[in-house]
Amino acid sequence: MKITRVEAIELRLPEDQVEDKCSSGQDALIIKVHTDEGITGIGEVDSCPRVSKAVVEAPFCHSVTSGLSRLLVGENPLDIRVLWEKQYQSTFYYGRRGPVIHTMGGVDMALWDIAGKYYGKPIYQLLGGAFQKRVRAYASILFGHDGNETAEIGRKWVDRGFTAVKFGWAPMGQSEKVDIDLVDGARRGVGPKNDVLIDAGCCWDTMTAIRRARQFEEFGILWLEEPLQQDNLEGYMRLSTVSRIPIAAGEGDAGRFAWTDLIDRGGIHIAQIDLARNGFTEAMRVADHVEDKSMRVVNHFYTTGVNLAAGLHFLAARKSTFILEYCVEETPLRWNVTKQKMEIDAEGYVHVPEGPGLGIDLDEDTIDRFRVA
Repeated sequence: MKITRVEAIELRLPEDQVEDKCSSGQDALIIKVHTDEGITGIGEVDSCPRVSKAVVEAPFCHSVTSGLSRLLVGENPLDIRVLWEKQYQSTFYYGRRGPVIHTMGGVDMALWDIAGKYYGKPIYQLLGGAFQKRVRAYASILFGHDGNETAEIGRKWVDRGFTAVKFGWAPMGQSEKVDIDLVDGARRGVGPKNDVLIDAGCCWDTMTAIRRARQFEEFGILWLEEPLQQDNLEGYMRLSTVSRIPIAAGEGDAGRFAWTDLIDRGGIHIAQIDLARNGFTEAMRVADHVEDKSMRVVNHFYTTGVNLAAGLHFLAARKSTFILEYCVEETPLRWNVTKQKMEIDAEGYVHVPEGPGLGIDLDEDTIDRFRVA
């Protein structure tokens, strides 16, 4: 079997629907890897879609600066680790972190999808088997404008069957009063029997983050996510050492080398690995390192159903799995890119897809509707 084409499909909402907010549900990059045996692998990249599309389609510059497509065409898609190394070594002058690794992650996802379809197995089986085949989900959504609106949002998602809700980003970080009001509203809305998670959106300096972690203790939150700038590794170590609330981070990190810095120098408690920025090959390497340090692994998901399916297969194969990020922001790209919706069950869990590969199909009508020519 040989790769015949690598297709990078940019999707985007109409411009009048694109808002100034921290949301990955307004555009997307879908990867299709085609083969001469008629098997097509599906992947997704969570990055700047236009930039990642260029990473796929760029021509040869020289031996360590090349677009990905020309490196892959003609290769056996089942040689997944070999192809990861080929891409890495052929891009390291402009890669090693960021969009190039993000894009390699989406291609890697598609290669694992091909392998699952070729062998007739779900990806979690190829990763070594499932520690669990369903995972408790938390509804992931942005904060309201204040505590009262945040409380209303929390009640909405609890009423829809979730047992945990995460709130994030603006207006967190404007002031101490605003921050405490938002978290108080989150707890009031979700109620005492359910879990609250707080994503600060990288908004504080180290000392403020330490203070907020102490102030938030009374609200019993499950974790405090990305309170610091992603490169503030010294600050993460200082915070993680003194915080009684688990510190989660890592959604922006791509590849095992970036992750090694965060794990070893940052000292976080929970690693949030985005499959659409790392792919299965690197995610499993990172997760092994995380679990060897007695930390826990979760997914990061704020894009389309392709990434949700990937996250489910990944978490199924990890022993430390305890919860699943399930973005509930309501946009057409969130729910309609895949035919399968992977909804929560009556107990607030999501089941891992059982079909071969990712176990999902693209909704080609949605692809055509939002495709950027």
